[in-house]
Amino acid sequence: MAGPVDNTVKNMAGRISARQQASKNYAKQALLPEGFRDQIGEYAEQEAHLVRELVDTFLCHGYDRVSPPLVEYEDSLLAGPGAQKGAQMFRLMDADTQRMMALRADMTVQISRLAATRLSNEPRPLRLAYAGSVLRTKGSQVRPTRQFYQAGFELIGIDSVAAEVEVIALACAALTTVGLKRLSVDITLAPMIADIISHLEIDETLQDTVIEALDAKDVSAFHIFPDEQRRVLEALLAAAGPAENAIKLLKNLGLTGRAGDLISRVEEIYSILIERIPDVAVTVDPCESKGFEYKTGIGFAVFAEGGKNEIGRGGHYDVSHPDGSLEPATGFSVYLDSLLAMLPVVEAPKKLYLPIGTDSVKAAELRGSGWRTIQGLTEDEDSIKEARRLNCSHALIVGEIEAI
Repeated sequence: MAGPVDNTVKNMAGRISARQQASKNYAKQALLPEGFRDQIGEYAEQEAHLVRELVDTFLCHGYDRVSPPLVEYEDSLLAGPGAQKGAQMFRLMDADTQRMMALRADMTVQISRLAATRLSNEPRPLRLAYAGSVLRTKGSQVRPTRQFYQAGFELIGIDSVAAEVEVIALACAALTTVGLKRLSVDITLAPMIADIISHLEIDETLQDTVIEALDAKDVSAFHIFPDEQRRVLEALLAAAGPAENAIKLLKNLGLTGRAGDLISRVEEIYSILIERIPDVAVTVDPCESKGFEYKTGIGFAVFAEGGKNEIGRGGHYDVSHPDGSLEPATGFSVYLDSLLAMLPVVEAPKKLYLPIGTDSVKAAELRGSGWRTIQGLTEDEDSIKEARRLNCSHALIVGEIEAI
């Protein structure tokens, strides 16, 4: 029979084992799925600050903030421009209705839904701004994270050069406000490629080859085409670059119909942009279509000095209404993970330690003047040591603020 000492040892061993198991469980909790991460400290602070600054800029230009839900019925998120995002969406079943739901992979489709339903009777043009988390089933080489913040704005109900210029200029203004420098705008003409393929009567079996070669800027892929087809396709590749030269080369192709109209529209947009935002470089890429598939007019991406990848993108598309009618819209979205990668990490905020017993009115005054205060909770403490332990930059010592 085990004695009291033996039982004590067993009990201690049991407690140690339980603690070890709890420790293992906590370690497992810290392991996140691939593409997801905790945003903490100054990174979380900076992300929240950037969202506020971006949205405040949109609001200052007359855009009203909206906040759609993270989850909707699947068919709602697949409507209109959302059809291109189906493979990126997580799905789950609604326990009440047994209908399939999905987590948004992009917020633009939700803004389209609002414009076509709850806000359908609001005066046009409709200006809406938004910010929120989006989730995707897979990351990409450019964007490996699967959850990130998206902030943007949409101008709905008007089809004009002035509307497209407003969106491009506001996108640049917002990004400049948060600290990006030497911006460049790359204008795309995704619908024009389909028109040119049709105009050149390219064999249906070779159309995907043409689109892929244009996206990859692979001129060698065109050697199999007849002279006239090859001339136009090679000219499209040659046109990619600074807007003035690109427009000249595209006009020399003598394209008519929607393709010709798009080229003329880009020329008009460019002529206004160089006056309105002269410090922003403008390029044109008539070959780029990946990621712009649902655009029904011009698309554009914004880049900044020191970055290899785009900061955000936008363009012209159609909002689908329940009666089948289409409404023109132009918008822009910026992804905060891309933006954070372009900006230096901000310094940790300065915190002021207040010893226990500090007058509450005095504490409120200090917070009102911009300090973040940490209230001491222990009597007879060494305020300097406690302030350092709590990572404060300053302490209130005998009524005076001292750096530590």
